[in-house]
Amino acid sequence: MTDAEVDFNKIAKKWQKKWADSGIFKVREEPKKKKFYCLEMFPYPSGAGLHMGHVRNYAIGDCHARYKRMRGFNVLYPMGYDAFGLPAENAAIKNKINPKKWTEDNMALMKSQQKQLGLSYDWDRELATCYPEYYGWNQWIFLKMLEKGLAYKKKALANWCPSCKTVLANEQVVDGGCWRCHSPVEQKELEQWFLKITAYADQLLTDLDKLGNWPERVKVMQKNWIGKSEGVTTTFKVKDMDIKFSVFDSVPQTFMAQTFTVIAPEHPAVKELVKGTKHEKQVMEFVERIKRKKATDKFDIEKDMEGIFTGRYLEYPLAGDRLLPIWVASFVVYEYGSGVVNCSAHDKRDFDFARKYEIPLHPVMHPPDAKEAEKVRNLEYCYYKDPEGILDEPAKFKGRKWGDVREDIVRHLESTGYGKKEVNYKLRDWLISRQRYWGTPIPVVYCKKCGIVGVPEKELPVMLPEPEKVKFTGEGNPLDSCGEFVNVKCPKCKADARRETDTMDTFVDSSWYFLRYCSNKEQKMPFDQKAAEYWMPVDQYIGGIEHAVMHLLYARFFTKVLRDLKLVDADEPFSNLLCQGMVLKDGAVMSKSKGNVVDPRTIIEKFGPDTARLFILFMAMPEKELEWSDKGVEGSFRLLRKIYSLATKKLSYGNGKGLLSKDKQVLSKTHSTIKKTTEMVEEFRLNAAIGGVIELVNVLSKYSEGEVNKEVYKEALLNLTLLAAPFAPHIAEELWEIQGRKGFASLQNWPEYEEEKIDKEAEAMEQLVHTTLSDFETVLQLAKIEKPKEVVLVVAPGWKYELFRILKEELKKTRDQRALINTCLAEKDIKPHGQEVAKIVQAVLKDPGKLPQMILGKEKEQEAYAAAKETIEKEYGAKVKVEDAEKSKEQKARQAMPGKPAIVVR
Repeated sequence: MTDAEVDFNKIAKKWQKKWADSGIFKVREEPKKKKFYCLEMFPYPSGAGLHMGHVRNYAIGDCHARYKRMRGFNVLYPMGYDAFGLPAENAAIKNKINPKKWTEDNMALMKSQQKQLGLSYDWDRELATCYPEYYGWNQWIFLKMLEKGLAYKKKALANWCPSCKTVLANEQVVDGGCWRCHSPVEQKELEQWFLKITAYADQLLTDLDKLGNWPERVKVMQKNWIGKSEGVTTTFKVKDMDIKFSVFDSVPQTFMAQTFTVIAPEHPAVKELVKGTKHEKQVMEFVERIKRKKATDKFDIEKDMEGIFTGRYLEYPLAGDRLLPIWVASFVVYEYGSGVVNCSAHDKRDFDFARKYEIPLHPVMHPPDAKEAEKVRNLEYCYYKDPEGILDEPAKFKGRKWGDVREDIVRHLESTGYGKKEVNYKLRDWLISRQRYWGTPIPVVYCKKCGIVGVPEKELPVMLPEPEKVKFTGEGNPLDSCGEFVNVKCPKCKADARRETDTMDTFVDSSWYFLRYCSNKEQKMPFDQKAAEYWMPVDQYIGGIEHAVMHLLYARFFTKVLRDLKLVDADEPFSNLLCQGMVLKDGAVMSKSKGNVVDPRTIIEKFGPDTARLFILFMAMPEKELEWSDKGVEGSFRLLRKIYSLATKKLSYGNGKGLLSKDKQVLSKTHSTIKKTTEMVEEFRLNAAIGGVIELVNVLSKYSEGEVNKEVYKEALLNLTLLAAPFAPHIAEELWEIQGRKGFASLQNWPEYEEEKIDKEAEAMEQLVHTTLSDFETVLQLAKIEKPKEVVLVVAPGWKYELFRILKEELKKTRDQRALINTCLAEKDIKPHGQEVAKIVQAVLKDPGKLPQMILGKEKEQEAYAAAKETIEKEYGAKVKVEDAEKSKEQKARQAMPGKPAIVVR
């Protein structure tokens, strides 16, 4: 078979079968062997199958797993499915489809596509969260949390459709209405289950410092989400009412500036504040309107700033008899602090709100500059959080700097009896109740006599009823319709009881699945502790930045809870995190609505899986956005054909007596490529690693056109095959077999470079030839010359080589232009060229890339240009001359530089 006829899909299927039949990717604990746990975030099995984002995620993970396997690590690389979720239930409601069958069909589709890509998973460890053997352990962990006080039930607001009489997930609220009937969605208080993640807030925050190999932006996002604030909580009474509000203030220095109070629309006290007053109707209408607005994903807490006065006042004895008018404000977050905030002139949002509603302000801090101070006192702008700001009030601290007085103010507020120093967090406890069928049943029952009773462990798992026994109407919780599920006996007193019909948030499923992979068939515990001790933590985790907060934070929380239950030693689940970039087409994220989706199946069917993998790994660094390119795909396909041809083409062998210069260049390129590729893969610069392999392919391809040294070619092809194995594993296996080698390329040791075989000068000469030919072709295109008759390559004068050598050394010490020019002009051969030297130094400072990585010298460059001359004459039939700039009469001769000859074409 010629390379033109090669069927990459046939090759892929052949090796996928061989891998599966021999089980080469199955793994077990081997204490004497270094372990490496590589994991991608497991997918939700949607009906669409894999998209290019999936392909990118898995190609990155598989490349790294294969590389680590070849480096001698015992690699755990599993796959499973995050199989519970709302789309399956929506399908059941809309199309009367069994959600279990819908999910299983989608998992089968996704798995077949993953196998089509040739991903080296240990499929024996596969799991799906929708099966009792998995979700039963969700229930077990929940009960342990319940015992420890980490799971509890309380009232909380939920999206409620009054027409369908059901709770809606945020995704089911479309433009403030129900996705099914379009009725306006309300916020309704319901009893719901929570996990006490706030008990671990400080650990989750401080342990971010342990995650040195996580993207900094992810750590910042988690830090902001946890939102630790130190400040003072003050408690005051509402005038003429038996209600007190506790208010947290993270900036206590300006407490004397507080002139009004704002309360969240969702706060239950709002109703009490206005009950029976002339403000009741307007305020409650405002509250309902804002609640509906907040139910949409279009509500912007900063921009949608609205408020209404309640007619009530908060007593504020810290400022004498001052009364703070109480406003309901859209921007107050009910879940943060107490949902009540005292506002001042020294907060931008408070300032803007007060201006909008003409609420009096009272600044108590000013800038050191007198003119600016007057502007602040006149309320011309908001002045806040300036460490150099000077306090005017209270009198006790007048003249003190804002940045110096904080702790003294805190002590002062505590001494009044109204304030207490506290630490607050933005992080709220995790609401896990979902009023839907397709999720993990919460394992509790309600008994009139015994109250809330956890299901005994021996009765786990609490299994979902079969879909046929449940009514999917879109109204209410589907589980409420199944009497045999709901009506049970109390585990304690055996009286009639009612089972909890809420199911768990699917983020629970993904919060510990990585531990289950360690021993996915374990039946007595969620996972085998010894296996988890061996494999955990995950060494490399790969997924999208969109999971930076929710999933990654919950996984960290679960790991710490399981650690405290003595089930796992690890403090953190993931040592290294890579957030891969999005795949774009025409500058936009691929989506059906934009009509720019590329189906991976189409690419694989046309070009084979190795082409898809190679393209997606080569076109951008893993963490960067990747712009889809049809030409890029075709280029990757051509490259694979070129690689294949290197193992199948007929070669002309030399006499084998000693190594010629070109043989040494090939060996040098081979070993420098091994070195570079290894470094790049270790640094996750996979595109650069592939770039190095491409260079070797081009060198070897050119080498194969003439007489080759059999042993040199054999060594180069062997190493090329192994270097290609993580990126294009199917063709690597085929090349391995063609070379008559035994076993699998995938299980071979990663090649080691031999430093003594690397000839940097020889490689630099080869690169110079390549660059010169490339520049020559560019000149032809610009000049629009198809058939050149005469070509002149002008070599730079000797003094420029000396200049470049000096610059290369001096730039390590200084970037001062004048100093560099003076140093260069100190050399007698360079001194006569002062004006030109100044221009060159200026250009190099602006772009250091103008200096060649290696300065070969004039004679070596002339050798390289002689090789370029031979190629041009052979390919174009033109007459080629190589001239010295010092003797050349060409006008462009002055442009010749070391590593960059002047090129004249006629």
